[in-house]
Amino acid sequence: MRFSASPPERPAPRLLHITTVSETLGFLIGQVGYLRAQGFEVHALSSPGEWLGTFAARERVPVHAVELLRRITPLQDLRALSRIRRVLRRLRPVIVHGHTPKGGLLGMIAATLERVPVRVYHLHGLPLMTATGMRRQLLTWTERVSCRLAHQVFCVSHSLREVAIAEGLCPADKIKVLLGGSINGVDAVGRFNPGRLPEGTRAAIRARYGIPTEATVVGFVGRIVRDKGMVELAAAWRALRERFPQLHLFLVGPFEPQDPVPAEVTALFHSDPRIHLAGVCWETPPLYAAMDFMVLPTYREGFPVVPLEAAAMGLPTIATRIPGCIDAIEDRRTGLLVPPRDAAALAEALAVYLREPKLWHRHGRAARERVLRDFRQEALWEALAAEYGRLLQRVAGDGWWVAGEDKEPPASPTTHHPSPATPQALATA
Repeated sequence: MRFSASPPERPAPRLLHITTVSETLGFLIGQVGYLRAQGFEVHALSSPGEWLGTFAARERVPVHAVELLRRITPLQDLRALSRIRRVLRRLRPVIVHGHTPKGGLLGMIAATLERVPVRVYHLHGLPLMTATGMRRQLLTWTERVSCRLAHQVFCVSHSLREVAIAEGLCPADKIKVLLGGSINGVDAVGRFNPGRLPEGTRAAIRARYGIPTEATVVGFVGRIVRDKGMVELAAAWRALRERFPQLHLFLVGPFEPQDPVPAEVTALFHSDPRIHLAGVCWETPPLYAAMDFMVLPTYREGFPVVPLEAAAMGLPTIATRIPGCIDAIEDRRTGLLVPPRDAAALAEALAVYLREPKLWHRHGRAARERVLRDFRQEALWEALAAEYGRLLQRVAGDGWWVAGEDKEPPASPTTHHPSPATPQALATA
């Protein structure tokens, strides 16, 4: 369904995405263009960074830079809140869609203060799941505030939704998952399609990073930090290295100062000749082509994107049995799941694949079939556009907001399910 701004003098419904860092906007690639084609005027706001300009050029949308820090910084956060409010006053968006804890919190507060008609918070993950003490209490409070101020909360996975409800962060009738979950699905037909890579890509990438042609390559793509299970991965590597001389480890991603891995793990990753570091690389399909299967021993996730990308490339993933990962991977069908923080279990799962190459090939084929069936980007975009339409129809249907008026919306429009929005209703909103 296309939402048009008719009559012509009415502006298109204006949507503003708010996220903490510009890199997160990469999760919205393609989605923004689809929404523009449906008649929405889309803007994005995040901290300044190279990716902000890249996103603007690639998706052809206006962007707005406001410095947002991931860590808790009261004075800087108040300044950021004031700047976000100024952007809202200038743009007067009909929908504000907040992402990530800090972007969501400040976005929902600013949108509430500026009386934005539709406020959406998207729960990507819960840092509080690995926090303790006062930090956990503060993170819990911020999530509750974001959920309370939003009219609708979306969650990237069904298992994370269950955690959010159990933790008392959001009422069950206010939080939902679009289709099978994830923030943007995966382009398994185009970008992440092994059949579309040039012939010889696998050999070329292996040659570039000094990986032997005959090696069995376990891949990791993501931030190289403690929360991603790097300590357990290093221990599993030590346990398997001598038993499987053909085994190589290919790590793609940055070492980050926040939540750093121990010095001995960093030293191991840099010194072992059978461990290969690619650093930051956004063009990952050729790198996946050089791998045989993936590993993700993470402690917490919302819905990890990497297993979907890997699955689209025909690779299974060994991951931890935690919320998010259990949505991305079907145990013993598209990959293997192990307990978190258990290096011995991780090593044994790796050994299962190393002893049985036919098994990982079978799981990889099943993984690609599942992605093509359940995680099509277009289906997710259609579902999101329909949700925006429902929320906007509530606005227009109740008659409490039209352009130029300043009424406060009802507390919970998410419990009402009217018919899809009409172009005229959207134009009025």
